[in-house]
Amino acid sequence: QRQLVESGGGLVQPGGSLRLSCAASGFRFSNYNMRWYRQAPGKERELVATITTTGGTTTYANSVKGRFTISRDNAKDTVYLQMNSLKPDDTAVYYCYAPLMDFWGQGTQVTVSS
Repeated sequence: QRQLVESGGGLVQPGGSLRLSCAASGFRFSNYNMRWYRQAPGKERELVATITTTGGTTTYANSVKGRFTISRDNAKDTVYLQMNSLKPDDTAVYYCYAPLMDFWGQGTQVTVSS
């Protein structure tokens, strides 16, 4: 049974950092491009970052460029999102997504507040 399980969310002060993880199982993870999305209360789900199968190409939303880094470890079947210089506007539920399978994780809450 395929699964995407996010972890690493929490409460952090503005300017702080978090690293989100998304552990995949039930499918050949290394064959799939991956994405991170986020959804803030009352807003549409927003694409945050993408990464290709080998990690050789990454893209970012303008709102996070220079602060967030997406990466993956295919030996561990895991994709990461390193988030630095966090702002209150980054508060959202963060989801990982495998586009070719149209498959979502359950999400992890990130709250940036003093």
